Amino acid sequence: MSEFKTNVMRVLDKEGIAYKVHEYPHGVEAVDGLTVAKLTGEDPKCVFKTLVTRGDGGGYFVFVVPVECELDLKKCAKSVGEKRVEMIAVKEINKVTGYVRGGCSPVGMKKLFVTVYHETAEEIPSIMVSAGKIGYQIELKPEDLIRLTRGRCADIVR
Repeated sequence: MSEFKTNVMRVLDKEGIAYKVHEYPHGVEAVDGLTVAKLTGEDPKCVFKTLVTRGDGGGYFVFVVPVECELDLKKCAKSVGEKRVEMIAVKEINKVTGYVRGGCSPVGMKKLFVTVYHETAEEIPSIMVSAGKIGYQIELKPEDLIRLTRGRCADIVR
């Protein structure tokens, strides 16, 4: 692999957090998470997608779940103390996070938002999330990722 680095990788390097880069073939458009798991040869239970929501109060919340799961917005709202949360529009992703759809990582967003991981993140030996660019994933210890993003875990899927 080349010396190519995404902002996510630079943040992890700066924090001294060990990670492994996975590259997968891609076009201009994002592919779904299950396809990413297949292309990287990883267990979909360990490959997580990053989803951004807005709460009733106007604040943003980040939820990180296995690619084969769907968010339960009611459980998500409860986990962050909101009455309701809704997914942000695709066109807002870059403005809010600094990332594009399909390349959104919980690491290195424009701001550190409240971040909640699905509870299975605590049970797996390694977790894979976007490296901040379509075609790249990073694999690291879940506890390192959760600590870095000041995250917590909850039951947030259907």
